[in-house]
Amino acid sequence: MMRLMKRPGRLAALCAGLLLILPGSANAAWDQLNLPRGVTPYSETVYGLHMLILWVCVVIGIGVFGAIFYSILKFRKSQGAVAAQWHESTTVEVLWTIVPFIILIVMAVPATKALVMMEDVTKSDLTIKVTGYQWKWQYEYLGEDVSFFSTLGQASNKARQLGSGVNPEGVENYLLEVDNEIVVPVNRKIRFLTTAADVIHSWWVPALGWKRDAIPGYINESWATIKKEGVYRGQCTELCGKDHGFMPVVLRAVSEDEFKTWLAARKPAAAAAAPAAPVTVAGNP
Repeated sequence: MMRLMKRPGRLAALCAGLLLILPGSANAAWDQLNLPRGVTPYSETVYGLHMLILWVCVVIGIGVFGAIFYSILKFRKSQGAVAAQWHESTTVEVLWTIVPFIILIVMAVPATKALVMMEDVTKSDLTIKVTGYQWKWQYEYLGEDVSFFSTLGQASNKARQLGSGVNPEGVENYLLEVDNEIVVPVNRKIRFLTTAADVIHSWWVPALGWKRDAIPGYINESWATIKKEGVYRGQCTELCGKDHGFMPVVLRAVSEDEFKTWLAARKPAAAAAAPAAPVTVAGNP
C-alpha cells in the first residue's frame, strides 16, 4: 500500500482497472445513491426533472469552483499578483443578474409542466380509496364493491415478536410482506384517494414516484399508470404510533385479464357462491 501511495500512477491505474472489471458494482452503487426511476410516467418525469436540476447544479459548481481555484493559482502573491483597484463593473452586475434569471427559467418551465401533470387525476380508469389505520391499510375499489384490509404478513409478524425464536434474516421480505396485496392492472390510469380513520399516516410506494399523507377528515388525490408487471413494495412514512414500522404496502401490477379475474373473485357475490371448506372436528376425519 505504501508503494502504491508513493506512485499515484499505479494507484490510478488500479482504480481504473477495478471500475472496468466491476462495472455492475459501480452501476449498483450509483443506483443506490441516485433517485430511483420507478415504473410510471409520474416517476419518470420526477426522475428527469431531478437529473436536469442535478446537472445544472454540477455545471454551476464546476464554473464557480473552477473560477475560484483558477484565481487562487493564477493570481497568488508568490507570482507577483497585485490586487486590482476597482469598486464596481456594470458588465459584471448585468451578467450575474441575467444569467441566474435564465437558469431559473430553464428550471422553472419543466418543473411547472411536471407539477401540472402530477395533479391531473382526470380520465382515470379505476379509483382506489386508501385508508390508514393503526396499524393497517384498507383498500376500497370504488364502484366495484370490493374492500379489504391489508396487514403485516404472518411470518414477519411472528418474527418481530420478542422471544419468538425466529431469525428475521430467514424471513423473506421481512416487514415488507402483507396478507392481502393491492392488485392493479398495468397500462391503466389509477386514481388513489388517501385518507385516515385515526391519526396521520402516509402511503408510499417508491416505484410510483410519490407518497401521500393520509389525514383524518381529508382526502388527498394521486394517480399512477404502471407500465410493467411486478410486485412493488412500500411503507407508511409518517410516525403514527408504536407499530408504525409494521404496516407495509405491497402492490401487485398484473395484466388486464388477470386483474379482471382477481376482481371478480373478490366481489361479495363470488365469495358467497364459493363452496364452503369442510369443517374438521378434532379426533374425527
